[in-house]
Amino acid sequence: MPRYYEDKPEGGACAGVKEDLGTCLLQSDCVLQEGKSPRQCLKEGNCKALKYSFFECKRSMLDARSRFRGRKGY
Repeated sequence: MPRYYEDKPEGGACAGVKEDLGTCLLQSDCVLQEGKSPRQCLKEGNCKALKYSFFECKRSMLDARSRFRGRKGY
């Protein structure tokens, strides 16, 4: 499901994960068939893996250990 880029998308370290999360939500059945907003679908538990990846990426930006391990995400 994740898309890898030859050129990194603009907008910071977690931009790729954020874009994939948005695409996943917009293509989910919750949005397309039920007509709910992407925010409501995210709260209901759609795209859990990408949501967790985005959370980990944002958390790694604040973590002092990431200086040695590198940021998570793509």
